[in-house]
Amino acid sequence: MKMIIYNVTVNIEESIHEEWLSWIKNHIPQVLGTGRFSEAKLTRVLVEEDLNEVTYSIQYRAKSREDLNNYYQFDADKLKKEGLMKFGDKMLAFRTELEIIDEFTVTQN
Repeated sequence: MKMIIYNVTVNIEESIHEEWLSWIKNHIPQVLGTGRFSEAKLTRVLVEEDLNEVTYSIQYRAKSREDLNNYYQFDADKLKKEGLMKFGDKMLAFRTELEIIDEFTVTQN
């Protein structure tokens, strides 16, 4: 069974950056609390950008395609709405699904 990464990339206006970062650190456990994902990573995108914006990526590892579909059907709208209501047009998010084909790690000798 192939694992799926549900990636949410978010552009945040600098004026709300600290408030958003505090909020997302509470929001991620709510998403994980749906039981649809096994883990999440919060990362800052390292790009040269407009001085008024900061970009983050949140990667949720779905347990299965079915779990991701259930997240969309039962959980996503409610969880997305909270961020939209709080930050409105000062936050722009887009979502990508990534299928894990294989994983490699470095082994120590």
